[in-house]
Amino acid sequence: MLMPKRVKHRKVHRGSMRGRASRGNFIAFGDYGIQALEPGWVDSRQIEAARRAITRYVRRGGQIWIRIFPDKSVTAKPAETRMGSGKGAPDHWVAVVKPDRILFEIGGVREDVAIEAMRLAGHKLPIRTRFVTRQTAAKPNMTVQEQASAVAYKEHLEHTEYAPSGVEFGAEATEEVETAGTSAGTEGKE
Repeated sequence: MLMPKRVKHRKVHRGSMRGRASRGNFIAFGDYGIQALEPGWVDSRQIEAARRAITRYVRRGGQIWIRIFPDKSVTAKPAETRMGSGKGAPDHWVAVVKPDRILFEIGGVREDVAIEAMRLAGHKLPIRTRFVTRQTAAKPNMTVQEQASAVAYKEHLEHTEYAPSGVEFGAEATEEVETAGTSAGTEGKE
């Protein structure tokens, strides 16, 4: 599990998670990523569980980048201990995550494989997430499941030979539209 080798202070204040992430909010290494939609603490065990879920789904294909690191210690007092007598000992490590932060990135795999891998990883995390790509900016507040269904619908439309309204186009109509588009483009250039 991830944890720092050494820290300046063993015990830190809780801090606040207001605002959005100003760093680490864009895809820097891979082609696809998973982005946080709400603030929270992500435990080192949860990061490892999400990483395993991604690795198991993509098998040996692709490369994975973990963009968060648990560098904040969370203290806990032993069970059945009376109140007082100071702050507890460090119990586990967490990464402070703000909205828009990229948590994981993946590259070298197909988009449908990346979507499913990130969906599985999102189930292991305690915060809402969404799937993002390097090329296309997803709509704000779109979850991983909504993003997956949007991609599936887009692929469905690409494979059908009719308009979404139900009016079918023949080969002649397609040629007429293409010739009209090219003639309109040349008229403006003359």
